[in-house]
Amino acid sequence: MKKLENKVTIITGGGSGIGFAAAKLFLDEGAKVVIFGRTAAKLQAAKNALGSQVLVIAGDIAKAEDRQRLVKETVSHFGKIDVLFLNAGIAKAAPIDLMTEEIFDEVMNVNLKGIYFTIQQALPQMNDGGSIVLNGSISNQIGQHSLSAYAASKAGLRSVARTLSTELLPRKIRVNMVSPGVTRTPILDMPGLSAEVVQQMIGTLASQNPMKRIGEPEEIAKAALFLASDDSSYILGAEISVDGGFTNLQLT
Repeated sequence: MKKLENKVTIITGGGSGIGFAAAKLFLDEGAKVVIFGRTAAKLQAAKNALGSQVLVIAGDIAKAEDRQRLVKETVSHFGKIDVLFLNAGIAKAAPIDLMTEEIFDEVMNVNLKGIYFTIQQALPQMNDGGSIVLNGSISNQIGQHSLSAYAASKAGLRSVARTLSTELLPRKIRVNMVSPGVTRTPILDMPGLSAEVVQQMIGTLASQNPMKRIGEPEEIAKAALFLASDDSSYILGAEISVDGGFTNLQLT
């Protein structure tokens, strides 16, 4: 049997990058997939690539009405929810002296608040024994210049994985987090940093990585599949860093 046979799975931020890679992999493993995102063109391109069996829902995870519609349309179409891969996120960089409340609120509303309340909205429609996978970042473990708001949002998700795991124990719904290192996705084009600076940053981080490269979306998707499936049935409230050893190894 495939790892996610007939499991109804919502993937936010599913139009590109890690979300798209996960949608493709989850489909291959038998899941019934819903992809959700803000950009209609990306979603349509993803649907064209993935096939007509994918349910596409456009919306903004930061908006309550869109979160409600996501759950309602998923249940109307598939009848239930088994897995949430909450992958949607934005990265906006600024040192604290240049950070504005507008930028801070936008990052938190998408990366933390939106995800938290998507879970709240989905839980009444989730089957007991389901799985929730949060897409974090190694930024919650290390200090990186100009990423204080982004890192704080991901640290918040790390806490959510722990605390909700405790709350959802009676329903046997597991909550875990995958934390990518630098990965080749559109999120690297961060507002606030020029393309040249971003490329320099990527090059520097790749050179510092034990594996001397950045990650690929498919590598993160495989970790998300592990946490979404029964392969990780004895893993709860955990964080898996998928970063080429960047946060764990110090090579001389």
